[in-house]
Amino acid sequence: MDIETQWTHIESERRSLGELLDGLAPEQWEAPSLCTQWRVRDVAAHLTMTTCGMPTLGATLGGLVRARGRLWDFGRDVAVDWAARPTAEIACTLRERASSRSLPAVALARNVLLDVVIHGQDITIPLGIERPVPTEAGLAVFERVWSMGWPFHARRRLGGCTLRATDADLSVGRGPSISGPLAALILLASGRDAAALARLDGPGVDLVRA
Repeated sequence: MDIETQWTHIESERRSLGELLDGLAPEQWEAPSLCTQWRVRDVAAHLTMTTCGMPTLGATLGGLVRARGRLWDFGRDVAVDWAARPTAEIACTLRERASSRSLPAVALARNVLLDVVIHGQDITIPLGIERPVPTEAGLAVFERVWSMGWPFHARRRLGGCTLRATDADLSVGRGPSISGPLAALILLASGRDAAALARLDGPGVDLVRA
């Protein structure tokens, strides 16, 4: 996927998610997301920060020092700080800055697309809201997750199975099959096993559970 198409998908995903966030009730903003220790509002704030090019390199280095080098703790802490803003502001900023091409320190556009697609599921699945993943964007996200090592290590974890999408042209790996919607395979590849496996079928599912 070329860079312009990536940014087109990023803008579309941000705008639609901002509109969805506008309709959430206060208790839904406070609900746990699929990300451990992150509320829905924390995930939404994390995505909104990206549109503003935050965190900067200086903020990242300083935050990592305070978090004693623990990257995930730093990411959580900075998102929680942003999440202190009014929820209406978080949703509005995400929507109105949907076309922003600002990038946080050491970020790439293909990782921003990955971020907004996966975190859109992190927000909506615990709330019981169906959020479709566009096929073209979803395939690009899956391919990116599959090709990465850290932090997902998807090929190492799942390479002993064949992953097949039932709604897209996707088949990777070798071994017992795991089949289902592309969105669920993205969740599985990115480590959201519990949420993913409930939507997947095949003999490989039991292997992953084990």
